[in-house]
Amino acid sequence: MILLALDTCDSQGSLAVLRDEEVLTVIAHEGTEDYSSWVLPTAEAGLRASGLELMEVDVFAVASGPGSFTGVRIGLTTAKAWSEALGKKIASVSRLEAMAAQTAEGSQYVAAFADARRDQVFGGLYRREGAGLRLVEHEMVAAPTEFVDWVNERSVNQSVSWISADPDKVTALEAWQKLANEGHRIEVSSSVLAPMIGKIGLQRAREGRLVAALALDAEYTRRPDAETFWKGATGRGR
Repeated sequence: MILLALDTCDSQGSLAVLRDEEVLTVIAHEGTEDYSSWVLPTAEAGLRASGLELMEVDVFAVASGPGSFTGVRIGLTTAKAWSEALGKKIASVSRLEAMAAQTAEGSQYVAAFADARRDQVFGGLYRREGAGLRLVEHEMVAAPTEFVDWVNERSVNQSVSWISADPDKVTALEAWQKLANEGHRIEVSSSVLAPMIGKIGLQRAREGRLVAALALDAEYTRRPDAETFWKGATGRGR
């Protein structure tokens, strides 16, 4: 099965081409180029480097959020266009789940979080079920302390693995220092998530959990006006 995976949720996006579990090509988004002009040429380059054409793709795996409103919409709109043009289905994958899937097995729960600006984080708590992860309740946007406290309440004293691309958002917190003294650590997630998004997409395909273009929707954890502070001076969310 050939998969084309795409993440445009923040400035550290990426694209990957996979053949089943094998990652053939990965291209990371660098600099501040708008995704509106980056995605299509990058997809063409990635497929060409893999010896493939767009029509050979079986499944499009796309990050559905959380992240920049504009970035998320560009990724979803592109996946929808490919799906409708080629009659192929889509795997919708949360970026937080793609982070959580990078942790080593052993703990009952996995807490993944990322910078959401304005002293907040996007966060999600997942429970291991077989070879996969199940979201506990919902993904959220919250103050870092609130997220840490919420994870502690929901995990009911079970073991938790923590992972983030932005661990410094919680490491200075008093609530975290208590956990650190108990042996908790935060793994640093790769910012290049497209390969893992593709692997989760493959699992979705094998389970028959793909969606058609019309059913694809963004996973927002806040109102679209978040875009005003997400992009910032660094170009995040482009």
